[in-house]
Amino acid sequence: MKLHRESKGTITVATILFIVLAVLAIYFLKMWSLLIILPLLVVYSLVFWFFRVPDRDIQDHRENVIAPVDGKVVMIKEVEETEFLKEKAIQVSIFMSPLNVHICRFPVSGKVIYKKYHPGKYLVAWHEKSSTENERTTVAVESLTNHKVVFRQIAGYVARRIVFYCNEGDDAKAGHEFGFIKFGSRMDVFLPLDTEIVCKIGDITKGGIDVIARMKD
Repeated sequence: MKLHRESKGTITVATILFIVLAVLAIYFLKMWSLLIILPLLVVYSLVFWFFRVPDRDIQDHRENVIAPVDGKVVMIKEVEETEFLKEKAIQVSIFMSPLNVHICRFPVSGKVIYKKYHPGKYLVAWHEKSSTENERTTVAVESLTNHKVVFRQIAGYVARRIVFYCNEGDDAKAGHEFGFIKFGSRMDVFLPLDTEIVCKIGDITKGGIDVIARMKD
């Protein structure tokens, strides 16, 4: 199983903790040590599972808006996007549980025209105000269909680390990685009002694969 580059520090710490706790359990509990070691092994395995990098066949897209993450669609609504677009847009929000793949992908192809990191709170990721009050990043892409699309990584109550690798002027390719969020959080995508939304609330998305909307060329 291929592991994400962001896994190195976490897995190192998890390995040290597992070894130390296992040794202590064996030393003090003797024959009962398995009662501690087995649950620790499950948690240790989940750390590796969280950082997995699935092998996915990413296609080229022009009009399609691709799910940027694995997760569940929790919001589709018209909102005022005040940071970059400064106009009304359709917001599609996808919530990620700790068991989801947490690679963040470009939802559209085009050119990166804006990026910014915002420190903030750590409200639960499904809270509506988390989009504007939590620690977050905002990226905007000028799509191949000449639309401005904004998307936002949002830290949650558990997620305390957001990374994004893109810079202004970079080429964006729908479905390809631009960042990572650790341990549960949310992605918001802000689309033009005339966008055809093809997902619905409750849908389970596969990042880089599933089409969530289509924009008119």
